[in-house]
Amino acid sequence: MKALVISGPTASGKTALSVACAKRLKGEIVSADALLVYKGLNIGTAKPSKGEMGGIPHYMIDVVAPTESFSASDYERLALPILKDIVARGKVPIIVGGTSFYLDALLYKRTLGGAPADESVRKKYEAIFEREGKEALFSLLQEIDPASAEVLHPNDKKRVIRALEIYELTGTRKSEQHDERIPRLPVLAVGVDYPREELYARIDARVDEMMKAGLVEEVEGLLKSGIPENAQCMQGIGYKEVVEILKNSDLHSTMSDKINTMSDIIKKNTRNYAKRQLTYLRKRNVVWLAPKPVEALVQEVCSLYEGN
Repeated sequence: MKALVISGPTASGKTALSVACAKRLKGEIVSADALLVYKGLNIGTAKPSKGEMGGIPHYMIDVVAPTESFSASDYERLALPILKDIVARGKVPIIVGGTSFYLDALLYKRTLGGAPADESVRKKYEAIFEREGKEALFSLLQEIDPASAEVLHPNDKKRVIRALEIYELTGTRKSEQHDERIPRLPVLAVGVDYPREELYARIDARVDEMMKAGLVEEVEGLLKSGIPENAQCMQGIGYKEVVEILKNSDLHSTMSDKINTMSDIIKKNTRNYAKRQLTYLRKRNVVWLAPKPVEALVQEVCSLYEGN
């Protein structure tokens, strides 16, 4: 069975396209989005409603409490059995999202460096993690292998420790090695290639919709429910900006002024994130499609899928 990956930057129409393709191909959808995994984060993540899901099974949405940390290793642990089950039942797995770590974790096995494992070295770093915290462990990686630190998240303890282990055992940085990426199954990856200005206009419109839908109130509710402002989920774009505005005690600015400023910052940060997503995806084997109505895109995607 071949997987269909519908990726692309934020606000590029992945949800509607994936649901329409799932109906045509008899597929089921696995989300690969770093914020959709969290319960209670709905508006700022543009989480699809039941109606938008169109009766298609969706997985890896609302699987983690907002107080929890979640890494690519955690994603792989939960999502891989789902992927295997979809294939075993003869359904087409449709993986949707733009979080590069999640896509790679699900679609590829990795050799994770050429050094053998050393339990004593690993336990040493696990002790640092338990005693001093993830930030202290991650700072060690930043010192010895900044290139690996650039592509790993501090919450991904398994991969951070592995990178430290490789350096200690071999004297060579993990980023200088060439890990083998072994596909778990055949893949067709597609994305809609909006012109930059059109993509930015879509991003701005989405942020405006989120503000009208009550993003500020959603964040206030999460904080009042006991979610710490430094929780991992609160570091997502849209959430961290609202937190900062709510903390701002500048009495000379009205709430309206603060919200307008915050909205502009969210738009800017989202545009920058979209650039990073595109940089990653341009390095992958993605078939880029010209923007067109969803019906025409579905026809094009399904023809590609069924023709390969």
